[in-house]
Amino acid sequence: MEAALNAWRQAQFSWNDVVRRAQGDGFSALGLGPSECPHRIVASGSHWRLRDYADYNGSPVLLIVAAPIKRPYIWDLAPSVSAIRYFLRRRFHVYLLEWLPATRETACDGLDEYVAAICACVSHVSNGPAGRKPFLIGHSLGGTLAAISSAACAAETLRGLVLLGAPVCFEPQTSRFRDALVALVPPELSETEPFPGSLLSHMSAMASPGTFVWSRLMDAALSVADHHALDIHARVERWALDEVALPGKLVHQIIQWLYRENRFCRGILKIGTSVVGPSALSTPLLAVVNTADEVAPPASLKPIADAMPAGKARVIEYPGEAGTALQHLAILVGRQARAQVWPGIVSWLEGAAEQPIMPS
Repeated sequence: MEAALNAWRQAQFSWNDVVRRAQGDGFSALGLGPSECPHRIVASGSHWRLRDYADYNGSPVLLIVAAPIKRPYIWDLAPSVSAIRYFLRRRFHVYLLEWLPATRETACDGLDEYVAAICACVSHVSNGPAGRKPFLIGHSLGGTLAAISSAACAAETLRGLVLLGAPVCFEPQTSRFRDALVALVPPELSETEPFPGSLLSHMSAMASPGTFVWSRLMDAALSVADHHALDIHARVERWALDEVALPGKLVHQIIQWLYRENRFCRGILKIGTSVVGPSALSTPLLAVVNTADEVAPPASLKPIADAMPAGKARVIEYPGEAGTALQHLAILVGRQARAQVWPGIVSWLEGAAEQPIMPS
């Protein structure tokens, strides 16, 4: 009976994914859909595709690791708030690793398969015509995966690591969102079925209604008198409706191994045949934290930076801003972030690109 009820709940939220995507299509019909830069697919696997946005060999080379939650166009939401366009205008060579929606065939993919995909993309970029080692850059869960992969890949294959609002430490009582999510999600998640995106959204809203419900309503009210802010808020809401299924095994491992057991920060996370943790991070690190973000508060990032050798890590704190719907996304779509934080990110990348790569 319990198995039947769980299957029914999964099916209910799978249909909810379809309904929410249809609602998102309604936003697109009003002109609020994504406006993405041209790109080509240069490599792919069963659950991923590698996008190349440049038709020239620019430098530095960036490999964006998108979060597997929803679609990756949050990096390219609109011309005025596109991180990808921002880098392209500065002659960076930009790649993006896009995760495909989970199917029954890929539902058993976990952290091993996702890290292997990132390392394969690093190898593809490094061995390409330009032959340049990339920076890994990721936001949210994409940054978490980038950090784990940076520890798992050989240090000499990367120029550096940039984490934007990406939680990597999950100590109890350092984040109300973390504590609530761990208490809410049962440990017996299926590892063999796709996990509906709307179910994860529902769990996140239950874990932190202030972050995912009330603050969004408040942000909409504050944006009414600002046409640009209201437009971006609406585009973020459209993106939030673009649900995709995740592999059940990946969701289980993220909740159990990272959020509940904090294995990476404790240095006991096994990826393939290796055990990785902060001590394996030897490339330069830049971490940007939004002090108003409950999903990835400073306490979820700074311990990693503090554990690295002097001069290897830099942390930029940013206070957040209105007009972004969710503070967790403000670093990617906020006007103040674009004006005040992103020049510092570019400056750090350009400086780190000039440094020699040290072998591990």
